Amino acid sequence: MIEQDLRDRIIAEPETILEDHDVMRALIAANERAMGSNIVDLRGIAMERLETRLDRLEDTHRSVIAAAYENLAGTNQVHRAILQMLDPLTFEEFLQVVAGDVAETLRVDSVRLVLESVQAKDEPALRKLGEVLYIAEPGFIADYITAGRNISLRPVTLRQVVPASDELYGDKTAWVRSEALLRLDFGKGRLPGMLVMGAEDPHQFKPTQGTDLLVFFASVFERTMRRWLS
Repeated sequence: MIEQDLRDRIIAEPETILEDHDVMRALIAANERAMGSNIVDLRGIAMERLETRLDRLEDTHRSVIAAAYENLAGTNQVHRAILQMLDPLTFEEFLQVVAGDVAETLRVDSVRLVLESVQAKDEPALRKLGEVLYIAEPGFIADYITAGRNISLRPVTLRQVVPASDELYGDKTAWVRSEALLRLDFGKGRLPGMLVMGAEDPHQFKPTQGTDLLVFFASVFERTMRRWLS
């Protein structure tokens, strides 16, 4: 028999039992045992299925919220990087900011700006611009992105590094494990460019990730570059 004090409390506040999931499960289980094994409790089965669906909905809800926060954080990062990129007044300062503040904001370990040009790589005016700028022969960007395969060129390519990366990263090749390749269109009559972001984490850039924010960043970057190229 239930103690009279406990019985009076349950009768006075029955909602406390109904709101306690563990207690309700124990009561339902006890009721099923009392009915015996040859009786099917359809109500109990329905409740179990509803609980399973509720658990799945809660998991989905948490995943959606986590994805929304992650997307918001990524959007804020890109916005900050764009504002930093718009501050410099000279091209040299622009490259320094891209390799420094912008790279830090986007949490990447290496940034290289690839420009296709017929101009020699050892031109003194280019050497003083630092390691962030890489001058390549016409056609280099398409070859680097496709890695010799017959595939279409996308605005943004996310992948782990390929053997051809040695030429691009130089001394940093040993620890760069994944990269984001942002194709740049500088306008009619100009050779293309590419912004390369390298990361030590091999999983930071993967083909399965969304690229909307990076496409937006690349569009702002190429418009900024047109100002310097003109």
